[in-house]
Amino acid sequence: MKANPALSAFLEPYPPSIRELTLQLRTFVLDSVPETNELLWDNYNAVALAYSKSERLRDAFCHIAVYAKHVNFGFNRGAELSSDYLPLLGKGKLIRHIKVNHFDTFPQEGVRKLLLDAVARSEQLHPELVDCKSNPKSIVMSISEKKIRPK
Repeated sequence: MKANPALSAFLEPYPPSIRELTLQLRTFVLDSVPETNELLWDNYNAVALAYSKSERLRDAFCHIAVYAKHVNFGFNRGAELSSDYLPLLGKGKLIRHIKVNHFDTFPQEGVRKLLLDAVARSEQLHPELVDCKSNPKSIVMSISEKKIRPK
C-alpha cells in the first residue's frame, strides 16, 4: 500500500534515522498483514500509525509511535498476548510495546508471531473482520495543532 502523502510531512521534523526506522517498521507490518489499513495521527506528543482491518481505531491490532530518539512498536491489546516470544513493556490495562532504536536489532521473528496473534485476537473480538477484503488505505485520522514533539 502506498503511504498517504501526509505521512512524509508528519515525519519530516524527525531525524533521518528515526524517519527511516519508522518506514522500515511500516513495511514490516504491511508485509506481515497486507490486508490492513493504516490510520495516521499527527499527535501532540508523537506521530502515530495504527493498523486495523477496518477504518476504526478500536479494531487496531498494532501501532507505531514515533518519538525524537526512538520508535515504539506496540500492540493495542498486548496485555492479552503471550509473552513467550519476547517481553513487552507497559503497565497499562491493555497496551504493551517494545522500544526500537535500530531496525537491525528489531526482533522480527518474535514480533511477527505476536503480530499474527494480535490480528487473530482482533478477529475473535470482531468476527466481521475475518473476511474483510477491502482495498487497504492509508488514512489521516487527525492532526493536532499544538505539538510538543519535533515540529
